[in-house]
Amino acid sequence: MRIGKERLRQVLALIADMFPEAKGELDWQTPFQLLIAVILSAQTTDKAVNKVTPALWERYPKIEDLASANLTDVENYLRTIGLYKNKAKNIIKTAQAILVDFKGQVPKTHKELESLSGVGHKTANVVLAEVYGVPTIAVDTHVTRVSKRLNISAPDADVTEIEQDLMKKIPKKDWIITHHRFIFFGRYHCLAKNPKCAICPVQSYCKYYRDTQKKSKT
Repeated sequence: MRIGKERLRQVLALIADMFPEAKGELDWQTPFQLLIAVILSAQTTDKAVNKVTPALWERYPKIEDLASANLTDVENYLRTIGLYKNKAKNIIKTAQAILVDFKGQVPKTHKELESLSGVGHKTANVVLAEVYGVPTIAVDTHVTRVSKRLNISAPDADVTEIEQDLMKKIPKKDWIITHHRFIFFGRYHCLAKNPKCAICPVQSYCKYYRDTQKKSKT
């Protein structure tokens, strides 16, 4: 049996108390900068992305600048993050597509965003939520881990199934903030290795904690 709506509501209230100010940690000033930062953050920490983007924005302050950039030059700005060669190609292509296909504006729909190079469903969700306030739940590695440990989703659920589970059980008005709070909870408390179970306020609701306790007693 998965966790029910009422018990999940109680869990969300406890996590909200822990991280009331949870928000996206990528640094950006324009919708285009956020889009590029999210593309760069795939399989890379937000901290690592925030270290490279200031110099990137300084060198390419406008969409037109990045669209006409030399690939090798862009790669040099991204060398410290994972998959930088692929990401360099993708952000140049994305800049070009936004100029040609979307009149210089970051798109406002999943379909349009996902037509851009390096933009998948999760990236589109982040951009729609952060830029346009569209209720979404972007499922990253932290949201995945927390959802499975709290028994919101099955242990073998994929990101699409997890997103559907969360949207069914959480009021739409809370999707964006819950996404941020789950990321903070996973990033700073419910860690992949050595989670802080002993001091966790949601341990009585947590399947992972119960299972871990059983194993320790056998």
